[in-house]
Amino acid sequence: MKIITLILIVLLLLLQYPLWLGRGGWLRVQDLHRQVAAEQQINQKIQIRNGLLDAEVRDLKQGTEAIEERARSELGMIKSDEVFFQILDGNASPISPVSSVPAK
Repeated sequence: MKIITLILIVLLLLLQYPLWLGRGGWLRVQDLHRQVAAEQQINQKIQIRNGLLDAEVRDLKQGTEAIEERARSELGMIKSDEVFFQILDGNASPISPVSSVPAK
């Protein structure tokens, strides 16, 4: 009777091994679920970024306001009839005048 019990326990363990530790086992499935969740988070961030880029492309194609705004902010361009004012921070030191050396 003890031999039959021992054989059944060994058989049960042999059947359980692939379920827990095999190629398609429970531990592998859990690892794959974690990887899928991580990739879905990355995909959500990329979709948000792509949506912003798509909106920017549509703005640039449809009107001149977006192009003008980019030219002003990134390139510092101004219109011909505008006056440009630059406001310095309070922490910025004023430009000291260059002392002129008399020529001999």
